[in-house]
Amino acid sequence: MSRIADLRRDYASRALTEDTADADPLKQFTLWFEEALETQLLDANAMTLATATASGEPSARTVLLKGFDERGFVFFTNYESAKGRDLAANPRACLLFFWAELERQVRITGRVTQTTREESEAYFQTRPMESQVGAWASAQSRPVATRAELEERYATLLANYATGTIPVPHYWGGYRVAPEAIEFWQGRKSRLHDRLLYTRNDDGSWRRVRLAP
Repeated sequence: MSRIADLRRDYASRALTEDTADADPLKQFTLWFEEALETQLLDANAMTLATATASGEPSARTVLLKGFDERGFVFFTNYESAKGRDLAANPRACLLFFWAELERQVRITGRVTQTTREESEAYFQTRPMESQVGAWASAQSRPVATRAELEERYATLLANYATGTIPVPHYWGGYRVAPEAIEFWQGRKSRLHDRLLYTRNDDGSWRRVRLAP
């Protein structure tokens, strides 16, 4: 078995230059995201969400991007989960997309707010019924005695909601990360990777710099 220190590969399939990158990072993200979808990458909308408590204790987990526009990047979850408690105390976050097959990363940092209730309800109704019931069955991030207990609660709720519209739990909804900085990383040969960092100016425009790899 190879030692971990010996695991490496070179990157050389693409480049990211100031001439080819869009001046607007949201348009650049759209280009990269559409390419990830066209390449049929598994879970192309999966992103690492990093949060921190009020005292600075960090944590990270994978969530799914469910929409983005000039206002920010949206995901949905249980507001009473560990990440929800973090964001209530410290409403800032970092998102990271890693598309290994394209040798690309995108890192987004910014302030986080809850989506409107209307947005949360509209998205909730697009979810499969089983996922809707799961939102009611799971007290996310809280201890549960056994798997059987969780499955029994789910089965009971599934039977109760067999007909009719399933309401949105009051503790469930969306978050929007309003980007203040977006960094695009493209793997390059000899570890001389391309890194373009966009940061938002006070007037809403963006400035761009190249970072050393």
